[in-house]
Amino acid sequence: MNLIIDVGNTRIKVAVFEKDSLIGVFVCDKKNILIEVKNILKKYSISVGIMSNVASISEKQILELQNLVPIELVSSTTKLPFKNLYKTPSTLGVDRIALIMAAVHKYKCKNVLVIDAGTCITFDFINDEKEYLGGAISPGINMRFHSLNHFTAKLPLLEKEKVVDFIGSSTNECINSGIVNGVAQEIDGVINQYKNKYSQLKVVLTGGDTKFLLKQLKSSIFADQNFLLSGLNEILKYNLKK
Repeated sequence: MNLIIDVGNTRIKVAVFEKDSLIGVFVCDKKNILIEVKNILKKYSISVGIMSNVASISEKQILELQNLVPIELVSSTTKLPFKNLYKTPSTLGVDRIALIMAAVHKYKCKNVLVIDAGTCITFDFINDEKEYLGGAISPGINMRFHSLNHFTAKLPLLEKEKVVDFIGSSTNECINSGIVNGVAQEIDGVINQYKNKYSQLKVVLTGGDTKFLLKQLKSSIFADQNFLLSGLNEILKYNLKK
């Protein structure tokens, strides 16, 4: 069995895979990662692991984890079955690398746009010739709510809600419409840009805001909140064959 660790900006997700099958997903914070992994190792027969470390857990924590089970760290030098045409590959987030790996595995030789709606909203595109071209990064939903509150004197900090009417009739409704409707329009607009340029486009939505956004979007999308975890598992399997 494979141990998959995704250290995100907001939380850590740990998964167990048996070949291609996802056995379980566990969520914890940075300080409890060692305890969580120890508990998982007691329950499952893990032979090897892989980690994408976006939010930078400490070197000490990484070494402690590697003492428990062999864990590979995804980096810009990790071997991958696609061509990376990103101009600054050393600055490409390892989470984005994993998402594209999942796209390559699920949609072989297809044009794929992966949208990760989490702390940030990332757009990543790989063409039908297995060439990763890049994409875009914009603020996530919660980041937009916090920025309005932080950079103004009187606007309140709100929680996201479904937009009933795009014309807000109160300050709270205007904020919610501006952010939630704005994000939905942004995502639909970006999808249309790619569809106009690339035929037979496959679109994947993942990340913490997946379920919430699906109700707001007009575009036809495949949703999978565990897409990144699947990508990490595929990277591990690919490198074990080398």
